[in-house]
Amino acid sequence: MKMRLLAAMAAGLALAVAPPAVAHDVPAEVTVQAFLKPEGQRLHLLVRAPLAAMRDVRFPTRGPIYLDLASVDAPLRRAANLWIADAVELYEDDARLPSPRLVAARVSLPSDGRFGRYEDALAHVTGPPLPDNTELYWSQGMLDVLFEYPIHSEGSRFSIHPGFGRLGLRVVTALRFLPPGGAVRAFELEGDPGLVRLDPRWHQAALRFVELGFRHILDGTDHLLFLLCLVIPFRRLRALVLVVTSFTVAHSITLVASAFGLAPDGLWFPPLVETLIAGSIVYMALENVVVPQPRRRWMIAFGFGLVHGFGFSFALQQTLQFAGSHLLTSLLSFNVGVELGQLLVLGLLVPALDLLFRRVPERTGTIVLSALVAHTGWHWMVERWDRLRQFRFPWPALDAALLASATRWLMVLVVAVGLVWLWRGVLRPGVRRRVAKEAE
Repeated sequence: MKMRLLAAMAAGLALAVAPPAVAHDVPAEVTVQAFLKPEGQRLHLLVRAPLAAMRDVRFPTRGPIYLDLASVDAPLRRAANLWIADAVELYEDDARLPSPRLVAARVSLPSDGRFGRYEDALAHVTGPPLPDNTELYWSQGMLDVLFEYPIHSEGSRFSIHPGFGRLGLRVVTALRFLPPGGAVRAFELEGDPGLVRLDPRWHQAALRFVELGFRHILDGTDHLLFLLCLVIPFRRLRALVLVVTSFTVAHSITLVASAFGLAPDGLWFPPLVETLIAGSIVYMALENVVVPQPRRRWMIAFGFGLVHGFGFSFALQQTLQFAGSHLLTSLLSFNVGVELGQLLVLGLLVPALDLLFRRVPERTGTIVLSALVAHTGWHWMVERWDRLRQFRFPWPALDAALLASATRWLMVLVVAVGLVWLWRGVLRPGVRRRVAKEAE
């Protein structure tokens, strides 16, 4: 009995002093860095992710909470396969690639900066590991891994589905794709972005941006309210086409100009545009109340359309990374999607307004609807104005950069005026003559 008691005490003491293995909770913020580069018949995937995000993997420690680097290799490989390889889907010409081969896995210090360039990151991951006596808290370590996929050709078109969203409550993936002989393409993906085509064909980019434009106009409450105020007095096809076309042309001009870097880049510019958009809603609603039959509504629609185009451009700032080399095609496709959304909204609005005005006097219904919209737009404008007042507006320096920017915007203004002249001087009279002949 004494021997058994001594053995039990010794086992308990051994468990008490043994280095613990740690597991942990879901982190709030996680940033994943990744490189993807095809070379010959191999596709290299380099990934850096925090060890704290590798749940269900127990990392050995020594001392209080230092990572035991001498015995961490097997847990690192298990974490790399479980949380990175199993989470990533890679495709070559729409065919999914097989499971990768884990070439190397390393622990890095949080201060290590060698993931800034692909060559430095590759040399680091394939180089010697940290010394075993490095004192590194396990929760501060970074996992660097290199995977290798077999491919048919480095010139193929690749796609990736980075399913890192389960690593944390909010996950941002900074992915850089290095095609052979081409410029680096950078992506910033939040959560689970779905399938990302790294080098899309023009029709793939166009389809994606048509969908984005369609969804954006349906999700944009301020744009929908502006559209409502725009068409309340104009429900006949001829007047409606003129107003909506002028709005479309205007927001297309500023959207394309912003995408090519012609818009101001100050922090004050987005809140200024949002305030002006709210102001445009208030103006249109009040005009509907005060003026029974507004004239030249297409000119007002064109002016405010220029402002709304900047608002559309803000929605595209994070999505233009999916355009690949088809920037202009993607912009035009986004506009097509916006117009399809507008046509859907108009197809629902016009019959609904006609039905309403059969039961309610048209003037009364116009005033009530416009007053409700003006009330909402006024609150938005006040809130956005308070936000805008927090920014300072320094006078621009009179230098070559200002002159170049003013020249570019003067060119945009000339294009806009030319389009207006083309419509008023050439196209509109032709339409009128055609309508008159058909009436005869």
